[in-house]
Amino acid sequence: MTSLSRHLPLVILLGSMAAAVPAQAQEFKAGFVNTDRVFREANSAKAAQAKLEQEFSKREKELVDQGNSLKSVNDKFEREAPTMSESQRASRQRALADQDRDFQRKRREFQEDLSSRKSEELATVLERANKVVKQVAEAEKYDVILQEAVYINPKLDITDKVIKAMNSGNGK
Repeated sequence: MTSLSRHLPLVILLGSMAAAVPAQAQEFKAGFVNTDRVFREANSAKAAQAKLEQEFSKREKELVDQGNSLKSVNDKFEREAPTMSESQRASRQRALADQDRDFQRKRREFQEDLSSRKSEELATVLERANKVVKQVAEAEKYDVILQEAVYINPKLDITDKVIKAMNSGNGK
């Protein structure tokens, strides 16, 4: 009997907390935003993608052309190599290796520049999306809005609201 009287306040506290949880759970409002969809479907994300394509299309075409040219020269070398002298073959191999190194360097620089610019553009879109999410959360009295989760009940997904608000110009 003594141990029960010592633990009675704890039992009462736990019991009252358990009774209070369902009442509080009904007032709690959660939402979810799928940022991948925002990056694919929001007009500002599409505009950012178009801007990147325009900005990098010329360099990409030059790289493709240079790669095709290098392959053509290499194929020609492979065909002619058996009829060349050893010094001619070595000289052409060095020249091809230099051209390939130059091509690989340019391609690497292109990928780094594109990746950097894409990160900048996506950060701008994400910043704008976060402003809109905050506006929706405040207007509709959400307690929490998640951007990543293993599973989300579709009824909690507010991505469409966010995309619609972004496309209408809210959250600028």
